[in-house]
This record gives sequence, structure tokens and C-alpha cells, in this order.
Amino acid sequence: MANANPGELMDSASDGSDDEGSGLGKSSANGSVVANVDRYGFMGGKQYTNPDNEDVHRLPPEILRKREIKWLDMFENWEKWMSKRFKKVKDRCRKGIPASVRPRAWQFLCGSKFVMDHNKGRFEKYLQLPGDPKSLDEITKDLHRQFPLHEMFSKQGGYGQEDLFLVLKAYTVYNPAEGYCQAHAPIAAVLLMHMPAEQAFWCLVAICEKYLPGYYSPGLEAIQLDGDVLFGLLKKTSPAVYKHLKKQRVEPIMYMTEWFMCVFTRNLPWACVLRIWDMFLCEGVKVMFRIALVLIKMTLSGGDKLAECTSFYETLEKLRNIPMDAFDEETLARESLKLNINERDMEKEHQRQIVKRRKEKEKGSRSNKKNKT
Repeated sequence: MANANPGELMDSASDGSDDEGSGLGKSSANGSVVANVDRYGFMGGKQYTNPDNEDVHRLPPEILRKREIKWLDMFENWEKWMSKRFKKVKDRCRKGIPASVRPRAWQFLCGSKFVMDHNKGRFEKYLQLPGDPKSLDEITKDLHRQFPLHEMFSKQGGYGQEDLFLVLKAYTVYNPAEGYCQAHAPIAAVLLMHMPAEQAFWCLVAICEKYLPGYYSPGLEAIQLDGDVLFGLLKKTSPAVYKHLKKQRVEPIMYMTEWFMCVFTRNLPWACVLRIWDMFLCEGVKVMFRIALVLIKMTLSGGDKLAECTSFYETLEKLRNIPMDAFDEETLARESLKLNINERDMEKEHQRQIVKRRKEKEKGSRSNKKNKT
């Protein structure tokens, strides 16, 4: 069954199709348009990276090469590194994984490489099965919405869209109870930008099962719970912003749903997205909480930012439309690690919200019984 997402996740405003300042191309001598493709494969849109703006963050070749060698060494003794020197692995992910080894690193970090090696032929078997017609229809309708200004997905019926269909179909066959959720598509698309379809499928399985369990199930209870946890953590990290949102009744589910369900793929500059994924696949969902808290803080706190948000609609609009030029990956990573919360704070808030929800359900159940009698 295809699951609906609150907040119109795949609405055209967030599909990266905005041409403003896109650098879509310039005319050649014969009048044809030659696309300007950035180093990530984007030909335009909000996530296009202007080469002139990224030189400041580019590592010198000798440092990049040293980092690549370190990662290659880790791959050779992966279990040892993860069990005995995980802090060093974590530090290297936080610095950003070199692009040349990122596909392999992601598969090692999420464990999909191990699972794929022990399930040879399974992906092809899933593809041979018919699948649920309703899910396949929903997938087909969503294909053109995934990064339409990326060279891999720009052509209707092209290899990128074909592989995306295969990965999403295989997942619905693998997990029919969950079926297809629109937020699966951008995650699968990001994975396909870095690896072949079979590898992308097993990475998608790992993300859905290990990192975001329950996020894509009917009812979306897990994402709603994490929205409440985020709001509780905001009270500790940015009390003034917390009070403002509470006063205007801006619920977290209204702005963080797409952030979390799509792992920020639709909301930030691409260099930031990749840096977040490097950390997320190493450290888990706590990275998303940290990034979300930084985004809220930097969007609404300081100067006259709160004063400018005089109504519910203005505040929500700011949170739903974060300027693409407001952050760079170094600042975002650094600020997320400076927050005055730790893993224990997150777990404590998570337990508090679970107890709160349980009490509310019990209260509702008692009220229903009373009304029936």
C-alpha cells in the first residue's frame, strides 16, 4: 500500500525544478544549449552548486589523497576499526568522506555490503516478482519528481529513472507491509547517484530498517514522536525560539517531516546533504536531530529574525523555505557538534515523550469508555 505523507512531501515547490539562478546552460556557436553541470551532476535548480562559490571549501589535493588512503586502509580491516577505533571512524566521517570512496564507505557504514554479500541473487528475484500494482503505479508517477535537474534523472525513461523504478519496486516486494512511501524515492535517488541499483537497494533497506524504523509505516507514528522529541530538545538548546514556536502553535510535524523522512535531501545545498549523510550513516538518527536544531536556531534566532515572524504563517514559511545560501557544510557540521546536548539528553527526551504519549492514550481510552457507558 502506498503511504501518504503529511505536508505534501513531493510538492513541486520542493522538487528542485526552480530555474531561478540555475545556470541551466549557455548558447553555443550553433545556437544549441550546452548544459552547465556541476561536480555533483546538477544542471540547475536550487541544488546547483556554482563552481565559483566552492573553491574556498575544496581541500588541497595532497590532503584529499591522504584521507583517501586512510579510508582504503579502514576498508581492509573494517570490523577492527568499528569495534576498536570507532571514535576515529566517526571523526573521519564528520570531516567529510572523500568523494572517490564515499559509495563504498556508505555501504560499509550502514552494513549493506555485508547483507548484500550474504543475499546474492535476492535483488534479481524481487524484480522478477510482479509486485503490487498500486505501489508500482505510485512509483511510476513519482519518478519524474526526483531531482529532475540532475543529469542522471533528467530524461524521462532514462537509465536513472529506470534504475530508480527497479530499486523502489524491489523494496515494495521485499517489505510489502510497508509498501511504497513517497519519501523512499529521494533517498533511493541519492544512493543511485553513488552506486549501482543492487547496492542502492540494500542501502535503502538498511536506512529504512536500522536508521529510520517506523518512519514509513502507515500512520507515521515514529516521525511524529521524533517531532515531539525535537521540540523538547529545542527547549534546551534555543529557549527563546522554543517559546516563539509554542506561542504561535507551530508544531514540529509541520516543518520537520520532510527534513527527517528524506534525510534533508530536498532542503539544503548538495555539499551539506552529502556531509550530513556521511555523519548520519556513521552515527545514526541523532545527527538529524542536531542538524534540525541548528537549522531552526540559525533560521529564527539572533538579530530581528523572531521579530520579523509576527504570525504563524511567517514563521512556518521561514522554516519550510530555508535559503540555500544560508549554510555551508563546514558551518553546519561545526555548529551541530557545538550544541549543548548529548546522546543521553536525546534518549532522556525520547523516553519522556513515550511516557507522555502513553498517558495521553490511556486518558483517551478511559474517556471513550466513560462516554460509552
